Amino acid sequence: MKYKLFLLFLVLSMGLRAQQQGKEISHYIFPEFKSGTVLMKNGAENPAMLNFNAATEEMVFDRNGQVLALADVVLNQLDTVFIENRKFVLLNNRFAEVINENGYKLFIQHKCRVIPPGKPAAYGGTSQTSSTTSYSSWMGDGRVYQLELPDDYKVNPYPVYWLDNGSGWKNFTSIGQIRRFYNSRRALYKQYSKENNVDFKDLDSIAGLFHFMETNAQK
Repeated sequence: MKYKLFLLFLVLSMGLRAQQQGKEISHYIFPEFKSGTVLMKNGAENPAMLNFNAATEEMVFDRNGQVLALADVVLNQLDTVFIENRKFVLLNNRFAEVINENGYKLFIQHKCRVIPPGKPAAYGGTSQTSSTTSYSSWMGDGRVYQLELPDDYKVNPYPVYWLDNGSGWKNFTSIGQIRRFYNSRRALYKQYSKENNVDFKDLDSIAGLFHFMETNAQK
């Protein structure tokens, strides 16, 4: 009964997203829908085929070939979403993946910009205005919910990291912000950076940096 009621909630304020031909791109963080569980605050566990759309920042599920987003009525009662061995929670009303909760909290919000092609302009260029119009059209016609998009679209992912080491949440949108945050422990930061190739868009790389800085005393 709880599961049927949950599905009814999901249908509220959700739309169908049609499937079209194209190439696989990365506005979803998983290349395909994965078996997962939606855990509610009342303890109810609801299995579903899940994925996360970084372009719309929505947790979505596949129901008989239809891609649907979790409705607000569900999000208001949501505790945690599990997809395989990964864990997602709501932070400031946006989904964030839990990277660490032992000793310090480190979350990441997966975001991306999808850039549709602009229409041809004079001298072989493309029109920025047309590109903006194409973007609005793309958002409105349901392609934002496809796993595959045409070849001439571009996807620019950009992560936002959130850290709480006991002094409240702080967010980071660049490697420079992380470096400045640890300015009082500059020698330790430089040591790790010298020994490791730190890439801001590489989750494991940044997780390793935060773990080192949060678990090692100043030398």
